[in-house]
Amino acid sequence: MYVIAIGWLYVTLLMAATEENLTAGVLTFVFYGLAPLALLLWLFGTPQRRRKRLAREMVDDVVGQDDGADARRDQ
Repeated sequence: MYVIAIGWLYVTLLMAATEENLTAGVLTFVFYGLAPLALLLWLFGTPQRRRKRLAREMVDDVVGQDDGADARRDQ
């Protein structure tokens, strides 16, 4: 997946280099390269973020449970 992203950035960088002025080159790189790629990587990363969040919640639930093994102040 990252190979495709690097290739896409390379192509858009070359497209930006052929623009007539600096502003057009920067805008080409940002709007054809960075913005769509950031959106694509964010969308494809959503399932992994969801799995990590659920795993973290499961660990928090297990850690937060009282097993009755530790003594309290009044015992």
